[in-house]
Amino acid sequence: MSVNTLPSKSKPSVRYSINVLQDEARQLVEKGIVSRQQPIYVLCQYIPARDWVCVEFELEEGDFLLRDRIADLVGSEEWEND
Repeated sequence: MSVNTLPSKSKPSVRYSINVLQDEARQLVEKGIVSRQQPIYVLCQYIPARDWVCVEFELEEGDFLLRDRIADLVGSEEWEND
């Protein structure tokens, strides 16, 4: 029985940490592309499919579920002009 290894080009193009995911989600919210009320899984439309497994792992490690709201991921917003 042989073990197949993944080719190097299938490795994630970006290292996704919770902080990176939060920043990416925050930018999408600020641009109005996604809503804070949408579930986290809508982010899969903006992350390369080859990287999504790593993203899911990081979310799981951070105790986030794909059905959780993006607002839960990005946390509270800071307003400069209050």
